[in-house]
Amino acid sequence: MAVLDELSGFEFEDVMEDVFRNLGYENVRQAVKTADEGRDVTMEEVVDGTRRAIVVECKHTGTVGRPVVQKLHSAIATYQYDGPKRGMVVTTGRFTGPATEYANRLERNDDPYPIELIDGRDLREIADAVGLDLYNGRIEILCEETLRPVDPTGDVDTPIREAIRDVGNIDSSDLPATHVEATFEPAVAVEAGVDAVFETSVGVIHRIDETNRFVVHASREQPREFEPAVRDLISANIDRTVQLESESFETTFDSVTIKRFGQTETGYKEWAVERLRRQHTTTVTYTGDNNVTYNKTCEPKGSDIVVQSVSAVYVPELQHSIRLGEYGYTYESYVAGPSRVTVDDGIHRCVHCAEEGGPFTYCDNCGSINCGDHSKTERLEGEPVCTGCAVTERFAFKRKYFYDESNLEAFREQYSKLPIHRKAMENKPLVAAMSALVLLLGLVLMGGFL
Repeated sequence: MAVLDELSGFEFEDVMEDVFRNLGYENVRQAVKTADEGRDVTMEEVVDGTRRAIVVECKHTGTVGRPVVQKLHSAIATYQYDGPKRGMVVTTGRFTGPATEYANRLERNDDPYPIELIDGRDLREIADAVGLDLYNGRIEILCEETLRPVDPTGDVDTPIREAIRDVGNIDSSDLPATHVEATFEPAVAVEAGVDAVFETSVGVIHRIDETNRFVVHASREQPREFEPAVRDLISANIDRTVQLESESFETTFDSVTIKRFGQTETGYKEWAVERLRRQHTTTVTYTGDNNVTYNKTCEPKGSDIVVQSVSAVYVPELQHSIRLGEYGYTYESYVAGPSRVTVDDGIHRCVHCAEEGGPFTYCDNCGSINCGDHSKTERLEGEPVCTGCAVTERFAFKRKYFYDESNLEAFREQYSKLPIHRKAMENKPLVAAMSALVLLLGLVLMGGFL
């Protein structure tokens, strides 16, 4: 089978940049295409605590001879780096005997610039390790890690129990069993550096030198960035993951869905580069040597952007469903162990008006959660009852709320036996208003006598 046969030489360099980054090398960067001086890719490695530069020559060809290896040896020697250096030649084909013998002699003689040779057979082994498709050069995403879907100090019901904790008139410890669906959403965290300088005849007019980090929702739809809260959740916990084991999760959750990554790792890298090009494209106004004002659009080239890491991980999205009386509630959140970001909060939402401001009170009579405008005090029991299920009737010109007709009838009997001043007290605002009126009349009469 031909290795990466349909790629051009430049495309092969692009692939190898991604491959080396996946193999754990650091500061992987391609040289400028038009003047690489025999150095297609440069990168670094740390061995026994010592950082070393690696200069790579990529050859998308059938056979690589000794002159290529010799040229790379000279390129290493002239490469400006404060520390030890070595070389690497990577080809989709094979090395000639003289090329192999030259590299072996460098090693035997403890040359300061040793060179490693990687041929098409080696690339096949590397492909298995990093998910490289040898037909098209795309790197598939091999991800078996997820943020922790359960708080290790709690249980699967912890999110909804904590959400309901500040709802009045209900104890979260008394909640019935909840139905929990777990969806493992694919995510890709990208870190990339932009280093671009824009010059004209008057000198440098614009410079970009910064590192960008963002987290992409990587399902089958087009890549899109997570909202800041979810991005921060993923970024803070991406180094604290567990194995994505669907069988064990199926014993924890009522249903488990694992979504597939929508694109290859290479696709997300290309998306990130294009996104950063758009983000950093700007128009700069400057004055030329002739004192004429010019506008120049400064757009970074692809070579100005170095993708330093592409890290894939699954993000658990949990949907808790619970039945309270006549009503069902859901609470959805992205979770990472004890941390979470709410996606949809059906607990802190009045069932009658969808008000989300709170405070909220639970109606034990029908199971509704209500805002202050839709929560009243049951006259007979003195407990909360919502306006949706309450039976009402006016007493002393004031509307009273009751659980049901039997409570209303029981209060009618009590009310009928009350003395008139006690009946009046059932409408305290009215009593206060009448008292104020009597006081006002008294003052008027006293003024008349004076």
